[in-house]
Amino acid sequence: MYGYRKIFDDLQELGERCGINRVHPLMRNEGIRSQTGYAKRKYKNGGAPSVVAPNHFQRQFDVIEPNKVWVTDITYLGTYEGWLYLAVVIDLFHARSSVGR
Repeated sequence: MYGYRKIFDDLQELGERCGINRVHPLMRNEGIRSQTGYAKRKYKNGGAPSVVAPNHFQRQFDVIEPNKVWVTDITYLGTYEGWLYLAVVIDLFHARSSVGR
């Protein structure tokens, strides 16, 4: 979230005539403030420990047939609207054949 300095800059860009000393009290009276940080974890060790899945693949990346070995990954991105999740699934046969292109 924007603080009063960025709000003031945006208002100036839009052609609004105001002073930074006017924007700050107005925002404070309305309870509008910038995000100053993230909450601390509630648990001493951050919750339950992660479970590591067994490695059945043993780093055998040379695949000779399609649709035999698939790899996946997932990550999440924090935005102001909430969390966005990104998942990727790749067939290693096709990934290997497209690397040299």
